[in-house]
Amino acid sequence: MSEALDKFDADAAAKKAAKDEGVKEAQRLKRTLKRKKWVDWNDQDTEDGKRRATDPAFERIKRKKSAILLSYCGANYFGMQRNPGMQTIEEELFKVMLKHKWITEDSFEQVQIACFQRAARTDKGVSAARQVCSVKLPDDLDLKAFNEDLPEQIRLFGVERVTKGFNAKDQCNARTYTYTLPTVAFAPCQSESDKEAQPPEEQSTYCISPEHLQKVRETLQLYEGTKNFHNFTSKKNFLDPSAKRFIMLFSCSDPFKSPQGIEFVTLKVKGQSFMLHQIRKMVGLAIAIVRGNTTTSTLERALTEERLDLPMAPGLGLVLDTVHYERYNDRYGTDGIHNPLTWAAQEAEVSEFVERQIFSQIYKTEAEEKNMLDWISTLHYHSYDTRRDDAPPPPPPNAKRKGNTTQDDGEE
Repeated sequence: MSEALDKFDADAAAKKAAKDEGVKEAQRLKRTLKRKKWVDWNDQDTEDGKRRATDPAFERIKRKKSAILLSYCGANYFGMQRNPGMQTIEEELFKVMLKHKWITEDSFEQVQIACFQRAARTDKGVSAARQVCSVKLPDDLDLKAFNEDLPEQIRLFGVERVTKGFNAKDQCNARTYTYTLPTVAFAPCQSESDKEAQPPEEQSTYCISPEHLQKVRETLQLYEGTKNFHNFTSKKNFLDPSAKRFIMLFSCSDPFKSPQGIEFVTLKVKGQSFMLHQIRKMVGLAIAIVRGNTTTSTLERALTEERLDLPMAPGLGLVLDTVHYERYNDRYGTDGIHNPLTWAAQEAEVSEFVERQIFSQIYKTEAEEKNMLDWISTLHYHSYDTRRDDAPPPPPPNAKRKGNTTQDDGEE
């Protein structure tokens, strides 16, 4: 009996000792956690060769929402948007931002952390004269050093502090694109049976007449207003509310000569937003109408429920010219804290870069490769009539247009 009692007492003592040890361990852990809150790690020795979080190399940098003005020639890039394994404008931009510690490594891997947003997408080969992006950046920025590390086809011209909730895409209330092409593209067909392009040797000598130029301008103006452009993109149904777009202006410049002696014009279109391939198809159909491959009745039918076969102009001459922030500027541009996003101070630099890097590339490529002439030779293959293949899917039930949504600003 006494042995049983002794064993019981021993077990109880062991349990008590274990409990006491657990309490002591918990108290040690609590003291350690409290100590971490006030200890000055700068006075501590480096442990195991690892740098502390407050090492100057890891010093926390305060970043604020900013808008950046970007120009680039997209000739050798697979578009603006980052695409793993592809050479894109954003990939080049983020690499240099990381190098200069404008963004963190986490933000480089996942740019949403830095609240990055572009005003408009551009596809392979398409350039931008005045692209705007929003992103969180530090106060101390060296633009000159930053641009020295960028490829010569890309330049960052300005940074402006913006409101905390600013979004480069959502706050943009209009976009302007230009399309530069040789005037020989509008040369009329020789006869009804001859719907092919002018011979290449005529490109350098052709000059558009004032009457023919007026016909170009009148044709472009037919696009202005709010219309249904489901035929000018892909996989859009006529009943889809997002197929309706508002074109504010569609104009044509006076003719001018390139350094190679070829006559060009620049088309300019301003709209609230554009769908994928919309501008190139609008230009393609306008060229076909002016040349005589089809008539304005095709354009009128293209804006109705019919599904038509329409040509799409080459991407070479397309440039994102300007993104507009009139509403933002009216509300915040004169509040004494923020500057309007008009970039007037940078305009001279931007214009010089655009002429040297973007337009010179368009003139040179067109003179050497004759992209437009090759494309014109395919216009007679299009029926400009009803097509039944590749029917778009029906819109979702109760579909509603909400801001800039599906395929918005995806022009090229």
